[in-house]
Amino acid sequence: MSVDLRLATPDDLSDVVAVFLACWHEGYPEHLPPALVATMTAETAVALWSSVLSRPDRAVVLAVREDVVCGVVGFSTDGSVGDVHSLYVAPSEQGRGTGRALLGRAATDLARSGAAVGRLWVFADNAPALAFYRREGWQPDGGTRVEEQFGEPELRLTRRLAPHRLEVLS
Repeated sequence: MSVDLRLATPDDLSDVVAVFLACWHEGYPEHLPPALVATMTAETAVALWSSVLSRPDRAVVLAVREDVVCGVVGFSTDGSVGDVHSLYVAPSEQGRGTGRALLGRAATDLARSGAAVGRLWVFADNAPALAFYRREGWQPDGGTRVEEQFGEPELRLTRRLAPHRLEVLS
């Protein structure tokens, strides 16, 4: 069965938080320091996603398979640059094309809104995520950061986005 993509609403908060926390607590421990993983509590996740889902300048798209939310991507655009702020796929769903579908939707929507370049941040020690993004055409551009709330190095990845062309049917 294929995955369906749809825009999230504030009513989707509990489903988004469930996917997000599953990634942090089931997927991240193999690749990131335990102290970092422990920073993401249910309360922190609810506060974070409540804010994101209520922001008019951000789009959040859900992946739904058999009526169950199994992935989420959040993104926004600022002129010619589009940012993918988050991409989470339930650990049980990984390897089924869900991440590719979500990231592809984000790239398409960003291009449609005028972004020529997409960028995202990934933890430097998250080798599986880095490999996934590289397979999807995202490459490190030399940018690095350490956000105070996480305290771990991140790499910036970028990708040229295909310009959106409107077809005129006659």
